[in-house]
Amino acid sequence: MKVVINTEFGGFGLSNEAFELLLQRKGIEYEVVKGKTFGFERESYYVKGHANDDNYYLSDYDFYDNRSDADLVSVVEELGESANGHAANLKVVEIPDGIEWYIHEYDGREHVAERHRTWT
Repeated sequence: MKVVINTEFGGFGLSNEAFELLLQRKGIEYEVVKGKTFGFERESYYVKGHANDDNYYLSDYDFYDNRSDADLVSVVEELGESANGHAANLKVVEIPDGIEWYIHEYDGREHVAERHRTWT
């Protein structure tokens, strides 16, 4: 199984190019609204026909919980470093099939760990 993680401090995030490619692969039609957030120029993504409606806002964090998503993995593999969002260094790691796993994170830097039992 392949899983996408962020290997640097900062946090998971996709570049606009990677996010747009992922939305296309998911068949999600979108529109982009350009504007400023905290003084920085940036793009915001919405489901097509719903610009500026927060109920239809699209974010790369919508895919944060399913890092083994086949489309996400293929976008990161295809784009390489161009898939990296701000402060991200994404990597596809391969883990054995059939194990229970989770992503352990510290200040945005991540690794995949196998779930196991613990008692306190």
